[in-house]
Amino acid sequence: MKKFLLSLAALTVFGFCAQAQKVAYIDTEVILAAIPEYQAAQSELNGLSDKYKAIIEAEVGEIDQLYQTYQQIKHTLTAAQRTAKEQEIISKEQVVKSKQRIYFGEDGIMANKSEELIGPIQARVNSAIEIVAEQDDYVLIIDLAITPGVVYKNSKYDLTQQVLELVQNK
Repeated sequence: MKKFLLSLAALTVFGFCAQAQKVAYIDTEVILAAIPEYQAAQSELNGLSDKYKAIIEAEVGEIDQLYQTYQQIKHTLTAAQRTAKEQEIISKEQVVKSKQRIYFGEDGIMANKSEELIGPIQARVNSAIEIVAEQDDYVLIIDLAITPGVVYKNSKYDLTQQVLELVQNK
């Protein structure tokens, strides 16, 4: 009986604590889509990405051509010539992999350009989210764009428009 009353008291206290916490959600995809600077930044990044992909694809095509040529003539080459051709192909493959890291790696040109162009926009959005959260005493705001598994949402807890208005007014 004592355990039952203690459990009941704990559940009651937990229930009051849970009710006191406000939770809402936003959709950053909607917010970012409505910001013209973000669209321009994405367009610039897409153009840059296409340029670097074309460079890489062209070099991969050259390597493929070298390899096909090598396969056709390798039976006519001496062992030393075969080794030299193989080393040439391997060397070119390593150069392409290096360029891929330079262009698309974690600290590559694309990552740095993305941080340069999109970083300030994301900072504005995050600042607006914090303002709305603090203003209305929300303890948790969930982003639908990055939170998989949300199976139900009530639109009265959607703060997307409030955040968007703050971002656009800054």
